[in-house]
Amino acid sequence: KQWYQRRVRGFMDVVSIDKTGEHFRMLFDVKGRFLLHRIKKEEAAYKLCNVKSVRTAAKGVTVITTHDGRTIRYPDPLSKMHDTVKGDIATNKAGDYIKFEPGNLADITGGQNCGRIGSITHKEKHPGSFDIVHVK
Repeated sequence: KQWYQRRVRGFMDVVSIDKTGEHFRMLFDVKGRFLLHRIKKEEAAYKLCNVKSVRTAAKGVTVITTHDGRTIRYPDPLSKMHDTVKGDIATNKAGDYIKFEPGNLADITGGQNCGRIGSITHKEKHPGSFDIVHVK
């Protein structure tokens, strides 16, 4: 598994140090830089993945593509685009999911507000353009 140790780390990736037994999750700070957040061993077994697309593959199998390029087969049928899926790192299977709706927490991952965390207050739909999400 040497190739896995050298791969580039990104948002929500888990970094484990075997000699010390420490586990960290990659997050953004308020200036948009990567930040190592210490987590427990149980939390290091999964990764939170943002759903970028939902499609039907060969033989009618539902497949989701996540923000880090993972393709997960047979997800929960209620999970839609922009939802968050709890993905198991070892088996590459989808567990629970969190809907992208008002009242839930959101972590902004791009733009001038990168790294800010807040509660979604409401979403504005603009057909043919970008949707605007208000976070408090």
